[in-house]
Order: sequence, then C-alpha cells, then structure tokens
Amino acid sequence: MNTFEKVDFSTTSRQIRTALKERDFAAITSILRVLNNTEIIEQLDVLELTDAAIVYRLLDKHRALEIFQELDAPVQADLIGGLQRSQVLEVFAGIDAADRVALLDELPAKVATSLLRGLDAPARRETSVLLGYPEGSTGRVLETRFTTLYPQLSVQQALARLHLRLAETEEQSTVMVIDTDRRLLGVVHLAQLLAADPQAQISTLLREAPTADVHEPAADAARRLANSKCEMLPVLDSEHLVVGMLTWPDAVDILEDAEEERTARSAGAEPLHRPYLGTPIRKMVRARIIWLLVLAIGATLTVKVLSSFEATLESMVVLSLFIPLIVGIGGNTGNQAATTVTRALAMGEVRVNDIGRVLVREVRIGAVLGASLGAIGFIISALIFDAQVAAIIGLTLVALCTIAASVGGIMPVIGKLLKVDPAVFSNPFISTFVDAAGLIVYLSVAVLVLG
Repeated sequence: MNTFEKVDFSTTSRQIRTALKERDFAAITSILRVLNNTEIIEQLDVLELTDAAIVYRLLDKHRALEIFQELDAPVQADLIGGLQRSQVLEVFAGIDAADRVALLDELPAKVATSLLRGLDAPARRETSVLLGYPEGSTGRVLETRFTTLYPQLSVQQALARLHLRLAETEEQSTVMVIDTDRRLLGVVHLAQLLAADPQAQISTLLREAPTADVHEPAADAARRLANSKCEMLPVLDSEHLVVGMLTWPDAVDILEDAEEERTARSAGAEPLHRPYLGTPIRKMVRARIIWLLVLAIGATLTVKVLSSFEATLESMVVLSLFIPLIVGIGGNTGNQAATTVTRALAMGEVRVNDIGRVLVREVRIGAVLGASLGAIGFIISALIFDAQVAAIIGLTLVALCTIAASVGGIMPVIGKLLKVDPAVFSNPFISTFVDAAGLIVYLSVAVLVLG
C-alpha cells in the first residue's frame, strides 16, 4: 500500500478489531506501519483499554514514544497499566518534564514514586522542580528546555549560540534575552537576527514581551498567550527570574482542556479527559452520578414549594398547566446569563470586582426580556383563558426573568471570587435554584391576583 494514500478510518478500525479477535498480531503490525501518528491515535481512541494497550505494544520503539507523548495524561495513565515495566520506564524517561508531571498526577502514589525513582538524576531533578509548583499552575506546564541570549552579544555570536543549542531545546523563533542574574530584559525574534547587521549588539534589538508568573493558573497564562498572538510567554518566579516558557502548543492544549471541563460541568457532569469508547464504564458512571445526586437533592426544593401552595393549585387547576412553561423560561434565562458571563470571565472581559456592574446589567437585560415575554404571554393567555390567568402569567415572567438573569449573571463571578470553577457554580445549580424560585414567584403572584 502506498504510504501517502488516504487510509479509510472505518475499514482500518474493522481490520484491527478483527485481527485482535483472531490474535493476528502480524496483521496489526502491518496495518500500523502504513498509518501516521495521528491516525494511530484515532484508532487507539476507539478501542477498549486492554485492546489499545495491545496495539500500542506492537509499535516500534521510536513511534511508541512519539505517540505516547501526544496522548492526554489520563489516557497515558490508563495505558501504563497494560504495558510491561521496561516499556513504562522507557516512555516515561523519554517524554518532556511537564508531560511527566501531568502523568504523575494521574497515577497512584506508589506507581508515581516508582517511576520517579527510575529516572536518571538530571531528569528526576527537573521533574521534581515542576512537581513543587501548585497543581493547575503555570509552573506545572512550563518548558524548561530553552535558549537564552545576553544583551552584550553581537548578532553573529547570537546566531552561532542558537545554532549550537538547537538540538537541545524546543524549536523557537522568539528568544529570551536575560542578564547574568537570569532577569528578563526582553525578547528578540529570529527574523530580526537574520536581517540585522552581524556586528550589531542584541541590546539594540530588544522588544518587550508579556510574561507569566509561575504560580498563576495555567489557563490564565494560556489565554494571555493566545490573546497576545505571541509564540511563547516567558515564565518568571517570585523573584522575577526566568525559569522557563509557556509555548503555543501547550497553551492550546490547556485551553482545550479548560473548555472541555467548562462544557461538561455546564451540562452537569465531570470531564472525562479520555476517549469515550476507551473510558471504563465505572469512570463514566462516577463522572455523572455525583452531579445527578446533587441536582436531585436540589429538586426536592421544587417539591416543597408545590406542597406549600397546594391549596392555591386546587382552587385554580389551570395554573398547573403553566408550570413547565414558567420553569423552562426561568431556567433558560438563567443559563443564558451564566454562559455569557462565564465566557466573559474566561476571556478576561469581566473581573471579580465587576460584580456590581454585571448585576445591574443583568437586571436590566432580565427586565427587558421579562417585559417582552410577559406581554406576549398576557395577550395569548387572555385570548385562551381569562384576564386573571393572563395577569398572573405576564407578571410572573417579568419578575422571574429579572431574578433568573440576575442570579445567572453573578453566580459565575461569585464562583471566581471563591476560587471555584465558574462552570461548576453556574448552570446545574442555577437550573435547580431557578426552578424553585420560579414556582415561588409564580404561585405568589397567583395568590396576590386571586386574593
């Protein structure tokens, strides 16, 4: 088969599964030989964990290391259980320090300690330094292999230094310039160096660059890098000394993980960080059941509210027909506000000290939405039922949309203030709260209108 020929995913997947069933490992090896790394990862994603481990072990040493480094840390941790100890130690030593740290966070303490012990002294020291930073911080994901220049060097000397160290470091077209104490003075771009006078000093070419603090959340640093359109961010410690850099590919991975978490938690589940078909059933159940229990407990508020207004509902049964409508509109309004503000927080457009402005803004938005929907609800209800029912529906929508938008808008900000993921603090809890609040508002308005 031509190695440049497009390989059909479904056909290849079927061939691999058939070969696994027949224990025809030679056939699997032949199939893997014509796939590129991305296609192999796609095939591993749709296999059961034990089968994925078998397929991975059939790769040659060089490709196995390349592919292992491209997998997410939870997938790496799952895969390790199916590998021989010698293979585990080999791939663990071959990946970057930041990837080692992410993998160690996913492994049991006993296994993690054993893997650390198997590293040589420099690799163990490099990994231990990153492990010393808080989980989720920029220090856990920084790249420690990088080249720096000094301001007194000439352009010619700088290019010679970059040429010598190219094999030891990450490819970078932006280079940090530091003094003898490792303090950042600025950056220069490779294109500048190639176009400059060979005898010019690096100090004449310096440019300012945004930086990241080693202890700040990695997602914040990644977002700053994405917004700055830079290739990398210098990472500084508490004494403002350069300790590493955050690269563009790492920033993209961090933001993708953050978006996956936000999306999952907004839907009332924990993120898997693993391929769907390759995730054990027990882990998928664990990811969902906690949220279902929390929401079920919250839903008891709704039952309590209904029981408190039982007499009102008995006296005018038609009110019960509108409960799904009221609850649905309230929940949707709150979730819309929460999603919008959560995104604004993630993009840096809203900060914790803007909570007052967010509240005022969402009150106004909710009031306008409520007035619009209330007017439509009043007209339709008046035509179908009577003026009393129409007044109840109209007034309820005005009040409920205002409350739901206000709560939905400030909950993510409160979550940020408490250093909790805003997505956790928003949609699932808002839905439960607004359901109960909507019924209280609806039935209270009914009591007032009906006397």
